[in-house]
Amino acid sequence: MSGFNKQLQVIPRIAWILGVVAYLCLSILLFAVALPGDRHMSEWNPIGKILFAFGIPLFMIVFVLLVGYVYGDAKRRGMPYVMWTLLAFFIPDGIGIILYFILRKPMPRPCPGCSQEVPSGFVFCPHCGTPLQPTCPSCGHAVERGWANCPSCGTKLPSQPGRAA
Repeated sequence: MSGFNKQLQVIPRIAWILGVVAYLCLSILLFAVALPGDRHMSEWNPIGKILFAFGIPLFMIVFVLLVGYVYGDAKRRGMPYVMWTLLAFFIPDGIGIILYFILRKPMPRPCPGCSQEVPSGFVFCPHCGTPLQPTCPSCGHAVERGWANCPSCGTKLPSQPGRAA
């Protein structure tokens, strides 16, 4: 399964249903009411009318699915998903959706010791105490693999496997 299909599965089923219903309603409304009611549009050729009536509402289904994605993704990341969904929906011009993608938290990862979900950035698992990241032997701050010295206290770090010497 591709990464795109996995991301589509984050969107709740109700968002898919609402998106399709909104698309169909808006398409029918444009085709049955707006096109015949406007004297300039009634002069268009039939292909232009169909493209207008069924192409413009595609933006509606994309918007509904993006709001649904914000809901599902914020929920799986442990963020306040109702707040983010409302912001994505009510802040105009898609700015709420853009803000969500800029400010969202990283995905939690499973602890290698107990398999519980642990927020990104934790040095030790809060459930079982398993170290999730190397630490400085002197001050205990988290360090990255491959660093030669601790950025907090300057202590030379012990050689780690996989690090170029």
